[in-house]
Amino acid sequence: MSSTRQAKRVATAQRILEAAQEEFALHGFGGATIRSIGERAGVHPSLVMQHYGSKADLFAIAVKLPSNDDRSTADHLADVLDVRLTDLPPQTRALVKSMLTSPEAEAHMRDFLQERIENLTASMEGSDAAARATIAVSGILGLTIARHFLSLPAFDEVPPDELRRAAREWADAVAQPTEPPGSEPGSR
Repeated sequence: MSSTRQAKRVATAQRILEAAQEEFALHGFGGATIRSIGERAGVHPSLVMQHYGSKADLFAIAVKLPSNDDRSTADHLADVLDVRLTDLPPQTRALVKSMLTSPEAEAHMRDFLQERIENLTASMEGSDAAARATIAVSGILGLTIARHFLSLPAFDEVPPDELRRAAREWADAVAQPTEPPGSEPGSR
């Protein structure tokens, strides 16, 4: 295959993927269709299937979230909270919107959250790292739902800088071990 033809194929696949992220974000797994994704991407629906196989396969790729980086745990958590307080990437919106109605989305979200917990646990010190990572990941999910899906009025009533400051303080606290080094959990 010529490089020009390969480049066109890659560009088409990317357009389809971006269209799928938008459609899943707007309509969830159940409401998005291969036809609507094709229309948004400017391609025939059969081309969507040719590139990605099935709607479920495309959904799994479209909602895949970026991997963790190697910044400090508190900085990473503060950055995640800042994003969740402001904008929500289309793939995240699609996954959260669909996780309670689509078994595929539910499984993907469960796997993603478990991976986030394991990554955070590995980046934290202390015997309670797994507990703090579990609370952090669950708390961020709750904040995401309250802010972007329930449109909780408190988010509009509290100044954004105040929300960011409180989120940073929470991230700093959850990143620190609650047990002194070398002690057993619950031995205080």
